[in-house]
Amino acid sequence: MPKVVGIGGVFFRAADPAALAAWYEKHLGIDDLHKSVWRQEAGTTIFGPFSESTDYFGRAEQQWMINFRVDDLDGFITALEASGITVETRAEWDSEVGRFARIHDPEGNPIELWEPTDG
Repeated sequence: MPKVVGIGGVFFRAADPAALAAWYEKHLGIDDLHKSVWRQEAGTTIFGPFSESTDYFGRAEQQWMINFRVDDLDGFITALEASGITVETRAEWDSEVGRFARIHDPEGNPIELWEPTDG
């Protein structure tokens, strides 16, 4: 049976797409889709629907949250904070699957950073 083999893209509305793309490129190293195709490193991906009543994403009207795998969470936290970006961490977010931190992009979208334990 055919199956999905990976995520081909993440698309969402933005009030200022160009400025938001520049923010993602500057702070997270993700190239703007109009410049090039971003090639991910192979690794773990989780596809996980949540209950419609979850408060895990933050705002009640928030319908999605992206989670990016990172290779050095502490380094990312240091760089983001040095750029004036608020980084949230919670002990209960760290588990047997890895360590997590949360930031928000300039339009308020939550972004989860994940350093998996499996590397």
